[in-house]
Amino acid sequence: MSEILLKAAGLEKRYGGLRAVSGVSLEVARDEIHAVIGPNGAGKSSLINLLSGDVSVSAGAVMLRDRDVTALPPNARAMAGIGRSYQKTTIFAEATVFENVRLAAQAHGGQPLRMLGPVARDGNVNTRAAAALAEVGLSHRSDTVARLMSHGEQRQLEIAMVVATEPKVILLDEPLAGMGHAEASRMIAIIRRLKLGRAILLVEHDMDAVFALADRLTVMADGQVIASGTPGEVRCHPAVRAAYLGDEHGAAA
Repeated sequence: MSEILLKAAGLEKRYGGLRAVSGVSLEVARDEIHAVIGPNGAGKSSLINLLSGDVSVSAGAVMLRDRDVTALPPNARAMAGIGRSYQKTTIFAEATVFENVRLAAQAHGGQPLRMLGPVARDGNVNTRAAAALAEVGLSHRSDTVARLMSHGEQRQLEIAMVVATEPKVILLDEPLAGMGHAEASRMIAIIRRLKLGRAILLVEHDMDAVFALADRLTVMADGQVIASGTPGEVRCHPAVRAAYLGDEHGAAA
């Protein structure tokens, strides 16, 4: 069995009387894509925010390997090995593709950020940036100003910036949002490659993409887990099939 790299145990987030996340537990192993699905308002993005540290937990624990990172802020979790992308693309629009990724690598290495400093001085940082761009298929766009790229390429760039921080775990929040078929197909191939040697937790509304990618699925509704298992197990769950997947996916079971 693969090593468990990320574990959530009884996570809760309460806002007064509202429970955005209620008692959620899951595990993500090395070389695995664990997808979280459910309708809008189910608590999926809230869960990612708890795992990344962007939102503090009301109860429960987040474990990175055997280390309790529940009390760590986002930057400390990133340094420990948890990287994430956001629903809204977050890049430096006026910088080149390579500069964006180099800055991410520098920040993770604790080096001072130098947007305009001589690239040759950064040695290992440059190597990591180049490797990250190659992994997401953007090496040929290194000198392109980020704002001139398509939406899909900008999402690829954001993931390259995450990869440059050398994460053990990657949290992807709706990485295919707003993409056409060709761009989505490229992103699916990238995500499939990303899991090698890492653990990936994926939140995504595109069910075709989810079933193409996921090794395990967790289904949420109203902040709680209503089903979890392999794609085949979840696909065959009557309540899940009726509520979230529709007849097309249910008929394929």
